[in-house]
Amino acid sequence: MKRATVFAALSAAVPYVAAHGYLAQVSIDGKAYAGNVPNNYQGPSPIRLVSDIGPVKGASNPDLNCGLNAQLAELVVPANPGSAVEFQWSGGDHQKWPHNTGPLMTYLASCGSTTCDKFNGSDAQWFKIDQAGKKPNDDSQWVQQDIMNGDSYTVTLPQNLPPGDYLVRHEIIALHLAVSKGGAEFYPACTQIRVGGNGSGKPSDTVTFPGGYHDDDPGIFDPDVFDAGASYTFPGPPISNLAAASAGITPPASETATFPPEGASPTASSGSGSAASATHVASPSASAGTGTGTGAVAAAGAKARCRLKASTNSSTNVNRPRHYSRIMRRIMQFS
Repeated sequence: MKRATVFAALSAAVPYVAAHGYLAQVSIDGKAYAGNVPNNYQGPSPIRLVSDIGPVKGASNPDLNCGLNAQLAELVVPANPGSAVEFQWSGGDHQKWPHNTGPLMTYLASCGSTTCDKFNGSDAQWFKIDQAGKKPNDDSQWVQQDIMNGDSYTVTLPQNLPPGDYLVRHEIIALHLAVSKGGAEFYPACTQIRVGGNGSGKPSDTVTFPGGYHDDDPGIFDPDVFDAGASYTFPGPPISNLAAASAGITPPASETATFPPEGASPTASSGSGSAASATHVASPSASAGTGTGTGAVAAAGAKARCRLKASTNSSTNVNRPRHYSRIMRRIMQFS
């Protein structure tokens, strides 16, 4: 009887272990760019590579900047004030994005006098340009439900954005475990862009990551998250004066991106055409220091699975998923 109970519990645990995801692709004014499967480099990308499709846990985690063990990306791709930036999310192993509860938020940070392919984002000054939570006409559902259904999310860059290199930090926070403090799952992803034009705005309400959130913020620790009638308070700073011109759910990405040839210097369509061509660096390099931020990405439909964590007991050398091990310990306490 106990064996049957253990088997049933493990069967229920398997989908939970696989329920993570990553930013699969980004498009700027219709030009699509593929990202790399977490911990599996395949080619040049403007999306910073992370080590795992799992979430960042804890608001003080240095990886909150741009993702788990994020690396500098090779490409800095053209954009302009008013460019449409489309984000396509995915779950692991050909699945759709697995969560439907929690906000989507988009931030920008200037790379200053450094090109973004060399910029350490740990001290980046982020300003929020967009946020989306519950659906305006149905507070029983979140906008994230549409991401789960396979749709993309598109943000129009601020019209008065000054020229220069920027990191675009697009983030989903999954709140299905946020009824407990520390339960929120953060999925930040960073894309490197070079903005043209002649904008002159100066962003307000900047924050750093970590630092912009706290584990007890109402929008991160939310005991009422499953109450259809409850209001939601977004974490982080307010929307900056340099806000997105528009944003919202869009149909699934129509183009599946491929990686440019090794050593190529690709260019991108950039709206008015005033942005410079994409910068290319020979090979990906780890960002200096901790939390240099960069996003998990992968080509649409690419396989990615939760990485197994090696046991610290070298004599057994057994690999077990983190959730699997935790569940097993609880089961065995009562077996």
